[in-house]
Amino acid sequence: MRGLEDLGRVRLSKHFFMRDFLYSEIGSLHGIPTVPVDPDLAIANGRMLCTELLDPLTETFGRLAIRSGYRSPALNRFGNENGLNCARNDNPMECHIWDRAGGDAAIAGTSLAIPWFSDRYAQGRDWRDLAWWLHDHLPYSAIWFFPKLCAFNLDWRPAPLRTISSYIAPRGMLLRAGEDPEEGPQARRARYADFPVFRGLGLP
Repeated sequence: MRGLEDLGRVRLSKHFFMRDFLYSEIGSLHGIPTVPVDPDLAIANGRMLCTELLDPLTETFGRLAIRSGYRSPALNRFGNENGLNCARNDNPMECHIWDRAGGDAAIAGTSLAIPWFSDRYAQGRDWRDLAWWLHDHLPYSAIWFFPKLCAFNLDWRPAPLRTISSYIAPRGMLLRAGEDPEEGPQARRARYADFPVFRGLGLP
């Protein structure tokens, strides 16, 4: 228990601690601990996710709602085998297992919602407005959007894939790896012209 408390206190970035990513409804309900097999690797990859992607989001939109963060291999396998919206452990797009082998397999991801945008999405805002903002401002690897709250999976890799997909209509891939967006820079900027200034919040 003491070791898990210490792990939770590890600061990943200016705005996030490891504990922010260790809660799991699946783990809580079924008694499966969310403890990294390789804590050092999970921390290293988690730090990149937070400093490169989540800190800039926080400093632009305010509080983020983390819906699913780190998953241990045992927890993720259980979720996959029981149809609980977890990809296979060996699926290269499974971004919640932060402590897989390094190199090309290194990855850290989270499922999150941005309350600022969720409110606007509920009023009919197009999810692609946020997708193109993310594309133009963050060094993400892959993004998957979901209908509830316009939540999305966001992941970091050392060599980003730069793909965007969605379960919201129009469903499918908005951007494939290696492709250029169909919408040009000016059209994309027009979509999010009313968004807050990038990293414009004066947070302590």
